[in-house]
Amino acid sequence: MGTKRVEAVCSEFQSIERKKKVGRVFNFSPGPAVLPQLVLEQARDELLDWHGTGMSVMEMSHRSKEFIAIAEAAEADLRALLAIPANYRVLFLQGGATAQFAMVPMNLLRGKKSADYIHTGEWAKKAIAEAGKFCSVNVAASSADRNFSYVPRQAAWTLGPESGYVHITSNETIGGIEFHWLPDTGSVPLVADMSSHILARRLDVSRFGLIYAGAQKNIGPAGLTIVIVREDLIGQALPGTPAMLDYKIHADNGSMYNTPPTYALYIAGLVFQWLKKMGGLGEMEKVNLLKAGLIYQYLDGSRFFTSPVAEEDRSIMNIPFRLKDDALDEEFLKQARARGLTQLKGHRSVGGMRASIYNAMPVEGVRALVQFMREFEARHG
Repeated sequence: MGTKRVEAVCSEFQSIERKKKVGRVFNFSPGPAVLPQLVLEQARDELLDWHGTGMSVMEMSHRSKEFIAIAEAAEADLRALLAIPANYRVLFLQGGATAQFAMVPMNLLRGKKSADYIHTGEWAKKAIAEAGKFCSVNVAASSADRNFSYVPRQAAWTLGPESGYVHITSNETIGGIEFHWLPDTGSVPLVADMSSHILARRLDVSRFGLIYAGAQKNIGPAGLTIVIVREDLIGQALPGTPAMLDYKIHADNGSMYNTPPTYALYIAGLVFQWLKKMGGLGEMEKVNLLKAGLIYQYLDGSRFFTSPVAEEDRSIMNIPFRLKDDALDEEFLKQARARGLTQLKGHRSVGGMRASIYNAMPVEGVRALVQFMREFEARHG
């Protein structure tokens, strides 16, 4: 797409989100993360009285017609955004992506004794460890040989002949690597933890057996987890699976087997509406590519900052980077905070810096970060 068209899309995005108020910072947190300002303003306006009901959404019964309408609208909007096929169920759950590390093998083994996992970093590692409690885990490929700085190409994978599913972490929040291609696993269901990049770009849901994502990065506040699962894969949970961990029970009860995280679901629904107003995931993808491109272009031309991730596998949501002299890390963070650029410290397991630029991060925030980096390099490089 031409540069002028990209700029036009971003200009429209900015015109809606430009109203940066005094006291609001550019929040680069990996999660809980930045939310669209328009969403926060609408939630504020509806906090005490949702649509004339005289009560807040967080006070409503989840069985009330008002909240059921909120939940149904949220599901319909998510289905529209992702073009989710009719034979997939959408579940609004709790427990974060971490609970899914156990729920996936408990529900998707379906009589098989093993599962394939692609090891690409810290979150894949945690998923592998949890799955090992329920089945034999075949690590079909790993990028540990290069400190999890790339995605192993499928030609190097060694998939097991009797695996119940193949699991990928399609965007590693900590390491900043992303699958920019979809694996072909044939008749074996492909499962993806998409917590940190779901809704950042267009997606062919039909290529997956199951997708799961914690909401607190690109969807809404912490407390909500979204699962999109093909219908034929549910209903065969391991014997003894607790009711709260059985996808079929949640599907049969419309995600209301117990009280769902009602307010988090409401906010997610507002985010889905916001994304539709932005033009959908195709338009959002263009903005995200531009934002990531601004940072990577600067990193690639700098002799002071470096990117640890293979160029072809760089995440467009989570961008780790390092200073030439890590003794300057704290000074960088201090000066960044003074400029209203917050939450840039890298994960404790890898150090350095990290800019998480989810959908709600405006382009002007990314430009402000790059300008600060440029000035910091000029002073200290």
